[in-house]
Amino acid sequence: MVSGSGVRCGSVRKNAGGNPTGKCRAAMRAAILALRRCRDWGFSLITMTDNLNQDIANRRVAILAALAAAHDPAPELIAVSKSQPDEAIEAILAAGQRVFGENRVQEAQQHWDHRRLSHPGLILHLIGPLQSNKAADAVRLFDVIQTLDREKLAGALADAMEKEGRRPKLFIQVNTGEEPQKAGVFPSKVGYLLRYAREEAGLAVEGLMCIPPVDEPAGPHFALLKKIAHDYGLLSLSMGMSGDYELAARYGATHVRVGTALFGDRAKA
Repeated sequence: MVSGSGVRCGSVRKNAGGNPTGKCRAAMRAAILALRRCRDWGFSLITMTDNLNQDIANRRVAILAALAAAHDPAPELIAVSKSQPDEAIEAILAAGQRVFGENRVQEAQQHWDHRRLSHPGLILHLIGPLQSNKAADAVRLFDVIQTLDREKLAGALADAMEKEGRRPKLFIQVNTGEEPQKAGVFPSKVGYLLRYAREEAGLAVEGLMCIPPVDEPAGPHFALLKKIAHDYGLLSLSMGMSGDYELAARYGATHVRVGTALFGDRAKA
């Protein structure tokens, strides 16, 4: 039965000649049209899903090729899944992507808690600011935390790692533009924070991350981050996003964080 059609099998009223009345014929036509709409809508949904899957898969292939052409070895592609709907996440998973970046602990839990068992090999990066009181949640969920930027957070992460029995990889976030509104330690303070994290908190820091100012060329900031990493013997560099991931690769990025160029523009509310 089609909901709302008002027609049930065996309930069609007939006139004296044995034919359905005009009202019943109209109701039957409405039911048939409703069934056709349901069928067409179902086909439309399948087509939309197929198109989404193919679009995302094609973008991923193109980005991986561009990264490989820009630098050998190519940096690891981190798919920034923050704010993405389930259908987009399922599409990129179907394309073979297993490394993802999230900005917020709570949203990452909603995206990934139920997918961990069904998608082995997932690697989750926290790429957004982390509050100290969320350190335990972050340690439980993430494999890499890229946003260590202060002593208090280093202490909270050390305590959480001891309690949880997990030791995610750690990057220090560097505010290369020294922007007051942005998270990250200033370049001149990287050495101090690195020593504190290693010697006082007992943390193993593996790399650096930066987000250049939006109104400045990214190249000098990538070069600065690379120099700081070299000075302190750090091997991992997370830099480059949708608009400059190829440039970041040429400067020696080991990880790039790509959202829009991979998933497409987000629909405006």
